[in-house]
Amino acid sequence: MNPDDLAFAGAAAQARLLADGVISAPALVETYLDRIAALDPVLRSYRVVLADSARHEAAAAQARLDAGERSSLLGVPIAIKDDIDVAGEVTTYGSAAHGPARTSDADVVGRLRAAGAVILGKTAVPEMMIWPFTETLTFGATRNPYNTDFTPGGSSGGSGAAVAAGLAALAVGSDGMGSIRIPSTWCGLFGIKPQRDRVPLAPHDDAWSGLSVNGPMARSVEDAAVFLDATTTLPGPDGGFVGAARRSPGRLRIALSDKVPPPLAARVGREQRAALVGAGALLRDLGHDVVQRDPDYPPSAVYAQALPRYFRGVSDDVAMLPHPERLDRRTRSFARIGAMVSDRRLAAMRAAEHDITARILSIFDDVDVVITPGSAAGPSRVGAYQRRGAIATLALVSARVPFQAMFNVTGQPAAVVPWGVDAHGIPTSIQLVGRPCDEATLLSLSAQIETARPWRDRRPAVS
Repeated sequence: MNPDDLAFAGAAAQARLLADGVISAPALVETYLDRIAALDPVLRSYRVVLADSARHEAAAAQARLDAGERSSLLGVPIAIKDDIDVAGEVTTYGSAAHGPARTSDADVVGRLRAAGAVILGKTAVPEMMIWPFTETLTFGATRNPYNTDFTPGGSSGGSGAAVAAGLAALAVGSDGMGSIRIPSTWCGLFGIKPQRDRVPLAPHDDAWSGLSVNGPMARSVEDAAVFLDATTTLPGPDGGFVGAARRSPGRLRIALSDKVPPPLAARVGREQRAALVGAGALLRDLGHDVVQRDPDYPPSAVYAQALPRYFRGVSDDVAMLPHPERLDRRTRSFARIGAMVSDRRLAAMRAAEHDITARILSIFDDVDVVITPGSAAGPSRVGAYQRRGAIATLALVSARVPFQAMFNVTGQPAAVVPWGVDAHGIPTSIQLVGRPCDEATLLSLSAQIETARPWRDRRPAVS
């Protein structure tokens, strides 16, 4: 099999090839290590490549395969975002302020290892996962493989760039304000923010006061479903998530909405609006009942819930660092603002979450899925915010990605499906939002869209 085709085959297909003996785990790892050596000096998707340990893990996986063992990710190389602990490696959070190497894996990494995955390396992030662009003073800028003048997004920007460029079969991201969905949008991937508590966060439980979750960034819906089956801590659907991705969704009632949650101010771009309109036309052709309907977003929810928990989460993370003096000035500003969110105010916000969530979820009394644009605009150019302060940067970037944070507050699952490309050659997407704990419907509907409009064979300029 051609090495480039193998690199883009995706995790589920690679697992089948390994199980059938068509390829070997050591050869697959070398394919990725060769590609990383050739392409990542341009992209900087990895903060560190764990070549020696990946080779060792691949050899061990091959021994298990030769002995007749089969597992969903046995021998498949994956990448881990650098806010998730890997035993023996530092978790830098994109900063020089970090502490020593971790002594144990995060729970999600342990579950992936149990499924047989081989850890290729840790992917780049913006400092403390704050921004939807991946640039740091310590590790430099990560670039979008579709157009290297632009960011891949953030905060799981390295994960997005790595999977898009064929430098990993699958990658783990985290999503506290859209950080899986944003880079998946701009890197042409399927990314899903699972239901809160679906995928373990330990040892960082309740990160960002419940806003953050871990989840997959993948080349296909099936690949993401394999990840969820391997990592879920909550009961899944009958037949698992892979089974859900293979089932017809049936006839769904689907609401299209381009309403920007107040009081955010954003203009939805022409290409992004076209994606939403095109999705509506396709879904009608597929037999779904498609309506125009906006969620009932509480006017104060962004300022009363999402932003204070976001700021406080950054402050809490910074308080755990041994060298906070090494942080970027914008990060220190974020932390100072977050420190002003008292425990009492935080408790009041968590208590109010139920009523706010119920109001937003009321749309699901009438529809099965809500679809929004994946973003309001394309990504920023690399270096666009270097001279901006924390608040000015936040105001500018939030106008690009206003559709994500509300569903971190509610905790319900949301996914992005690749659609077209913009004038700069950057991918666009649509966002699918489901009922609480109903990843199954999102996977089934996304797989139906993938069959009608395949995206997994698209390859970026740097690939």
